[in-house]
Amino acid sequence: MTVINLHEIDVAEAPQSEWDSNGEGLPFRHRRPPWLRVRAPWGANYTDLRGLMRREELHTVCEEANCPNIGECWGHGTATFLLLGEVCTRSCGFCNIKTGRPEVLDLMEPERVAQSIKRMDINHAVITSVNRDELPDGGAFIFARTIRRSKELAPEVSVEVLIPDFLGDRDALQKVMDAKPEILNHNVETVPRLYREVRPQAVYERSLRIIQWAKEMDPTALTKSGMMVGLGEEWDEILAVMDDLVDHGCDILTIGQYLRPTENHLPIMRYYTPEEFEKLEEAGYAAGFRWVESGPLVRSSYRAERQVAALSGRAPEGVAGLAE
Repeated sequence: MTVINLHEIDVAEAPQSEWDSNGEGLPFRHRRPPWLRVRAPWGANYTDLRGLMRREELHTVCEEANCPNIGECWGHGTATFLLLGEVCTRSCGFCNIKTGRPEVLDLMEPERVAQSIKRMDINHAVITSVNRDELPDGGAFIFARTIRRSKELAPEVSVEVLIPDFLGDRDALQKVMDAKPEILNHNVETVPRLYREVRPQAVYERSLRIIQWAKEMDPTALTKSGMMVGLGEEWDEILAVMDDLVDHGCDILTIGQYLRPTENHLPIMRYYTPEEFEKLEEAGYAAGFRWVESGPLVRSSYRAERQVAALSGRAPEGVAGLAE
């Protein structure tokens, strides 16, 4: 954790210039700040992992969401598996995953994901999904099957799930928690005021309840949530979300810069500086989170293995060394 003086950075006087839209939204084509440059994906591990995904007909959120960290994460042999197909029933204004009528549910997907996790020989697996609101439990039983089968085939692997809200179905969440993931992640994504634009089919209070219920169902599991900044939120609104999450039992917070996937998605209102992300990290720890990842390119599963290694009291044998 980088320690800074909270009074060193005056957010109101942070550099604006070309990185701030002054409330109108930056044009789709513009010069990004230098701190957002990433290396193109490359390397043997990246190539091998991409080939494995294609052979097993698996999807990853790394590819579907155009994650800027795909080169780093895949280069280290880790990936976030995307369950329940590649078509989402919701239409969030920030997300690059396809929206529409989902395909037929693939009941063999949990087995293929578990087999791939075993072959990848990794320490920590992240599993997420599209929203499948047309299913009775939102696909919770697929999550549960995938967690259980992954632990059967690779007992040394810790599992993190990044779940949808299951339309607030507590019984659906219980299915997932009964499978004993080490981390239960559900992102609030943004501040309540922006939900109508950013997450039109979601409910802020419902997302908070998911975090709270998960901690009640399994106090030994880590709970986690994430936010994007740069969509027009105010600083005080971010701090208020931090307080809400901690009050609902959230252990881990991730904060990253929103990057517009296509011209059809919500515009970027401003870029936060690396110094501002450092200040958000400090604010997160002050609010009471046990772990905060805050940076321009931070995403939900970025360096997730370090979190479970450092915080989980039931991480499988061999994972704890990653905390070093």
